[in-house]
Amino acid sequence: MASQVPVPTGLMTHEARPGGRTEEQLPYVESPSAVAPRDARELSRLFFARLAVLEEGTHEYQYARNTLIELNLSLVKFASARFRSRSDQMEDIVQVGTIGLIKAIDRFELTREVEFATFAMPCIIGEIKRFFRDTSWSVHVPRRLQELRIALARASDELFQLLDRSPTPAELAAHLDLTEDEIIEGMVAANGYTAGSIDIPLDDASESGSNSLADRLGEDDPEMEIIENVTALKPLVEELDERDRRILQMRYGQEMTQSQIGVELGVSQMHVSRLLSRITAQLRKGLLTQE
Repeated sequence: MASQVPVPTGLMTHEARPGGRTEEQLPYVESPSAVAPRDARELSRLFFARLAVLEEGTHEYQYARNTLIELNLSLVKFASARFRSRSDQMEDIVQVGTIGLIKAIDRFELTREVEFATFAMPCIIGEIKRFFRDTSWSVHVPRRLQELRIALARASDELFQLLDRSPTPAELAAHLDLTEDEIIEGMVAANGYTAGSIDIPLDDASESGSNSLADRLGEDDPEMEIIENVTALKPLVEELDERDRRILQMRYGQEMTQSQIGVELGVSQMHVSRLLSRITAQLRKGLLTQE
């Protein structure tokens, strides 16, 4: 007996279904993608209610499940629009999003007392994000090397089956008709496919007492910057005349005051101040030119 629920425009009751076959207690949706959003929500509730009591694997169960998928494909399109900047992958994004929709349909229960769209969107977006996580490279690698990584993975599996051990670079090179250098380059590039966190626990953490790589990493030595500056200044100081070098030695080496330097040179403190300003400006300009 056909369902007595209102049938929106674009739908047919079971009696009107081509071929005379009916789905008990469910209306036949002729074109699910053409159903208006409000009608789609109402129909989804009806189909979910029926799906909950149907035996999995039966024809009616498959009809109800497939119709629910088609009725809610608009959710996948809406979620995929968030990733329109990746237009070259849009076909894959929609396919992966549809997988998320199917998982949401299989897990949803009307007793949750939430709209299906509210429940499904996190599932769809989560599936898309997992797709990016599993297929994206951690660092930029040329496409040639990305393709080589895939070829190496396949060749390694094939040779492992034949040799009953991991193949050597020479064996991989012969199998793929490449040089050993190309094989090694591909192996190195494959390390860029995933990046490990420095917070991941180390295998020998129990022995060393360190929980992760981050615990073992040192910090920047503040004295290193001083050494770098002194090394960079050395040739610039050597270019100064003897008097300028002597003034620098007295001021910064012996830590004499400007007045003391003036007495030593027989000039005023103000003149020493001008000399120091000129010398330091000259050195600063030299450092900036080096950078």
